[in-house]
Amino acid sequence: MNPENLTRRRFLASGLASLAAPSLMACGLERGGIEPYEGNPRLEARPAAPSGTIEPGATQLGIEIGRDAILWVPRGYTPDAAVPLMVALHGAGGSAENWSGFQTHCDGRGMLLLAVDSRGSTWDRVRGPFGPDVFFIDQALAYTFERCNVDSGRLCLGGFSDGASYALSLGVSNGDLFTHLIAFSPGFFWPADPIVGKPRVFVSHGNSDPVLNVAASRDNIVPMFRSDGYEVTYHEFQGGHEVPASIADDALDWVLV
Repeated sequence: MNPENLTRRRFLASGLASLAAPSLMACGLERGGIEPYEGNPRLEARPAAPSGTIEPGATQLGIEIGRDAILWVPRGYTPDAAVPLMVALHGAGGSAENWSGFQTHCDGRGMLLLAVDSRGSTWDRVRGPFGPDVFFIDQALAYTFERCNVDSGRLCLGGFSDGASYALSLGVSNGDLFTHLIAFSPGFFWPADPIVGKPRVFVSHGNSDPVLNVAASRDNIVPMFRSDGYEVTYHEFQGGHEVPASIADDALDWVLV
């Protein structure tokens, strides 16, 4: 992969700040007081032997008031065994709560689910450089790694709509942390230097998507990743701007293979 070429790539679809589908959206709040990373896409938190404990179920992290993150711990979790983790990023106008229905898919597979709120109504890279969202995701990961035994070989960054675009764009700069990237109905791919590692990539898109046209994935994003040597799994389905249950199952099973 040529990082110089990647950082010149532009948005690949119009309407990038459009609202996500009703099943994955909520009202957004104003940006918080987190200091930006000033364009740096690198995350510093890393899995390690947990120093704290956590109970199964949902935990509000309490890092920020209003815009925060939720960690869902599967039933039967014990710190004796490392478990996979999915970090989930919502669509524009959404919040971590939008992933509550996804928790059952993760729970049945013994996976942790960390759903994060963007600092504004959508992710910083949609409108400009990487910034406070990177810092907040790093904080949420540090919280999780301190309390959970995470399998470093099955650590996934995923998202829906704007969150999918952000997961792809941020993920390629953190391929030494994330082993898998999941993009449900992305609209663009806009990375920044450095490009690190080569995680596996899963992309899904509805062929009748009225918000972000399927051509963004089929004709641009997927061929771009493949041409740069990434292993890409692409699922195009009959439907709109959504994550069908069968697609969610396919994506999580793909992480566990």
